Amino acid sequence: MTGATDPTAATAATGTNGATGMPGHEPDRIKCVVWDLDGTLWDEIAVESPTDELPTPRTEMLAAIDALAARGVLSSLASRSAPAVLDRLNAVPELRERFLAPQVSWQDKSESLRRIAKDLGIAVEALLLVDDSPYERAEVEALLPGVRTLDPREVPALLAAFEGREVTPESRERVRRYRTEETRRAEGERFQGTREEFLRWCEMRLTVGAAGPQEVPRALELAARTHRLNSSGLSPERLRALAASDGHELYTARMADRFGEYGIIGAALVDRSVPGTWSVPLLALSCRVAGRGAAAAFLFWLMERSREAGAEEFRVTLRPTDANLEMRMLLRQAGLRRSDDTGPAAQTAVLSRSLHGELPKPPLWLHVSDRKDNDA
Repeated sequence: MTGATDPTAATAATGTNGATGMPGHEPDRIKCVVWDLDGTLWDEIAVESPTDELPTPRTEMLAAIDALAARGVLSSLASRSAPAVLDRLNAVPELRERFLAPQVSWQDKSESLRRIAKDLGIAVEALLLVDDSPYERAEVEALLPGVRTLDPREVPALLAAFEGREVTPESRERVRRYRTEETRRAEGERFQGTREEFLRWCEMRLTVGAAGPQEVPRALELAARTHRLNSSGLSPERLRALAASDGHELYTARMADRFGEYGIIGAALVDRSVPGTWSVPLLALSCRVAGRGAAAAFLFWLMERSREAGAEEFRVTLRPTDANLEMRMLLRQAGLRRSDDTGPAAQTAVLSRSLHGELPKPPLWLHVSDRKDNDA
């Protein structure tokens, strides 16, 4: 790695993905900041230390990590160094607890970032790398074009980009909940049985209901930050305006299991302005619940409630992207088919299905119920 740098110094020159003057929408893309060790988290090179003690971390970097965590941004590690360095770091609880899915090995940084994204269940484009080495930043930018990189001296600009942004209770709890997710994953690896048997053992519970005023910020956050399980990419500003307009209702879904609460993991906007039809301009769920049936259960709950309300047709607005293939497959499996193209150059489409006949049911391992008004 290169020599030490001063994170508080004036912003240095960066690669093509540098975040100097980061546009206002960029923080919504960042779910995890990945930190280099030598020359970034601390000044020295850990493997050259004459003792087993780690170099002393820079206080300003630890403060930055904690400030990001308070805003719901995760932190991880990617260092090209001896794996023994990670063993030494794991022995220091106040350091280890700050980082999820750390990678310390001689593999390329781009490969480390891919593994971090996979372990966390997020898109690799949701990562941002902080590294003092121009070479390492360039390697990541070349092989992972959607990942932004920063020189450590740009960390203050990164923090400034998050200033003034609303922080939801889910954001404040995000790091702890990802820690719980690590426990779930470890239990799943030890579980003697099938995947479905493990999901049943987890005792998953989904509760759905109309969003209360205090839940609206979380719904806006899901609209902005989710991509994998997002039907239309409706902007938070547009979602807020539509949710407050006549004929529209906003629903949220909460999830819990034997390990604890997930919090609000889903949001759906329903348009009931056309008699006999429930239209969903946005269905968005946290990627943390991917693969557990929550997206399907939420969608099927909406379909069932629309029929109970007298609707005969159910519609969902879809904007296909490279990221939301899982959502597209779910809509198709639910019997929704393209009925009309809308928007410029048909970037969005309306998918619909009749509500007559049998409707799909949620997975057997997931208990779904209506949330009472006083539970919202």
